[in-house]
Amino acid sequence: MGKRITGDFILENDISEGTHFCNYLLGTNFEMDTDDGYEYMNWDKGYGDYLAKPDWDTLKVVPWLEKTALVFCDVYTVDGEEQIKIAPRNILKEQVKKAESYGLSPHMASELEFYLFNDSFSDINKKGYSKLEPAGHLNEDYNLLQGTKNEPIYQEIRKQMHLMGITIESSKGEAYKGQHEINLKYADALKAADQHLMFKHGMKEICIQNDKSVTFMAKPYAEWTGSSGHIHLSMMEKGTHNNAFYAGDNAENPISDTLKHFLAGIIKYTRDFALMFAPYINSYKRFAPNSWHR
Repeated sequence: MGKRITGDFILENDISEGTHFCNYLLGTNFEMDTDDGYEYMNWDKGYGDYLAKPDWDTLKVVPWLEKTALVFCDVYTVDGEEQIKIAPRNILKEQVKKAESYGLSPHMASELEFYLFNDSFSDINKKGYSKLEPAGHLNEDYNLLQGTKNEPIYQEIRKQMHLMGITIESSKGEAYKGQHEINLKYADALKAADQHLMFKHGMKEICIQNDKSVTFMAKPYAEWTGSSGHIHLSMMEKGTHNNAFYAGDNAENPISDTLKHFLAGIIKYTRDFALMFAPYINSYKRFAPNSWHR
């Protein structure tokens, strides 16, 4: 979500103070409906404004759009004095602060799987999102020849992301026809999250420009292999490149106490994490035992 602000307006005004947007954006579903049950935004309180303040460290030129730049923003109260705690980027920043208070620095990397279609988003909509045919006809897992069929668009995506400063380590075919995977280089947690979001948004824009479409949804059809969004996490000692999960070369057990506590927390809160890792009905189509469709 965002706004397109003209260059003339930016030159004439100090947008570092931010730009307003309706607070309902933090309380809608995919159809942009204003569902009940939200404390911060509801009909009783009335839908007012929040302030989006640019984080200039995220400013990037968008190479696939003419004379266009993009900047991520943090969400504040309309007077600009207080951050909105429930805004996803603010939640992540608070978690990073907590980790840093323990002397740790979380780093992450995204591994994104998706389906490519030779139909445009508009054409798929006209079909009622039914009888979809991926851009391929065989299982593409690690298959260079099958991947070559769509390499022109994947090459363009890799090139444009490189020009934007988002490093792609590799891309490869996945385990169904028209399914592919792209891996982003690790970064500190906030930058990695920004790049994850920008990559998905950017790939969709590039597909629009090429009359194609893409979906990252967990499982478009029950019989198709599921698409994962793997998040790789490492923990550094704050201010260093030392791996906090490694006990050291001389340790009898290379697993550090930090890693043991980390894994224990993951196990304890896995059920709670499902609210974030599998937030949609479609997510649960992937939950099948002993199956590559997971």
